[in-house]
Amino acid sequence: MQYQRSSTLFKAAQEVIPGGVNSPVRAFKSVGGTPIFVDSAKGAYLFDVDGNRLIDYISSWGPMILGHVYQPVIDALTQRAKKGTSFGMPTALETEIARLTIEMIPNMDKVRFVNSGTEACMSAVRLARGYTDREKIIKFAGCYHGHADAFLIQAGSGAVTFGAPNSPGVTQGTAKDTLLAYYNDLESVRTVFEQYPEEVAAIIIEPVAGNMGCIPPQEGFLEGLRALCDQYGALLIFDEVMTGFRLAPGGAQQRLNIKADIATYGKVIGGGLPVGAFAASNEIMNHLAPEGPVYQAGTLSGNPLAMAAGLAMLTALKEDEEMYTRLDQKTERLHKGMEERISTTSLPYQINRFGSMISLHFTNTPVVDFASAAAGDNELFKAYFHGMLSEGIYLPPSAYESYFLNDALTNEDIDFTLDGFDRVIKSL
Repeated sequence: MQYQRSSTLFKAAQEVIPGGVNSPVRAFKSVGGTPIFVDSAKGAYLFDVDGNRLIDYISSWGPMILGHVYQPVIDALTQRAKKGTSFGMPTALETEIARLTIEMIPNMDKVRFVNSGTEACMSAVRLARGYTDREKIIKFAGCYHGHADAFLIQAGSGAVTFGAPNSPGVTQGTAKDTLLAYYNDLESVRTVFEQYPEEVAAIIIEPVAGNMGCIPPQEGFLEGLRALCDQYGALLIFDEVMTGFRLAPGGAQQRLNIKADIATYGKVIGGGLPVGAFAASNEIMNHLAPEGPVYQAGTLSGNPLAMAAGLAMLTALKEDEEMYTRLDQKTERLHKGMEERISTTSLPYQINRFGSMISLHFTNTPVVDFASAAAGDNELFKAYFHGMLSEGIYLPPSAYESYFLNDALTNEDIDFTLDGFDRVIKSL
């Protein structure tokens, strides 16, 4: 495949945009080469500016769960745009999608819409601190909750890719209130609580990690976190920006049968438009302004375009719950096909999968946390990524990212992917 126009556009972008991209993982720094510039997309396919067709395994990092240019979302956007794009005033749409959201997710009474997953997580932590009157939070090494200062303490995904998990600009004062534990290591969490028994406002966690590859929780881990939070009077925050409405209509809470105190959402909830949300019980949400003292605001929060797109998307997901079974089956088909092919080689590998999230790690050690994910062979991953790209398959350009499958993928697309995979791994 040729990428001449992408290369030209990247050079032009670097003159006016830091690094030539508006989000670091897009820069291909961890895999080398030139980022692919997209012209359009349809269903399971991306079409770049050089005319190449790529099978898409990132789905815009999750939200395109039904495929690109999903017609009910496009129709809703078109009709809504004719009425105006932003008012800074309430609309009936906000109440409608809020009701649908609360119907679909378990254990929550009210939801507040914001503009991104970062905003949702930042606001959820502020609300937890205001509700508990405590300052410290526990997060897990390798988990990513957006780029707010409190979260850039051994963050995953792009932060790890660039070798700067502790970003300059994050003050020591902020960092001291973020306490680190280790994913799938309940004892590390218990140790933190024992050291700060009355200071922890909340634990925030990706219930299924997606920013160090796909890493499912081990049996008893999330149940243990729930028990520790109850014991020490802290709140449990599920960052469901990736897992919400993807693993099940009610997200990870429903799929794993674990109750969080606050849950954050993004990606799928806006049908692909910039949006986020956080939800909790009446008791907790009533601490939020204008009812309570915890301040959070946003001129574009509840933007009518995002609400229209999200309403169309969530309605489709609620009406077709069999989609989740189909998507799980497609991901299983991909997993089994990869396993069959790579097991015949001498390559080190681990394949992690949960629902429609999956990742391949070039290591012989089970990948259960950030340290074991970081032990993978990144040089092998680079060659693998570019090999798959040359086969017309677009994977996450980082060893620390989960693949996200979409329902527009056909079994023929997956078989095509597996044929390319077979050729690539035999060449490594």
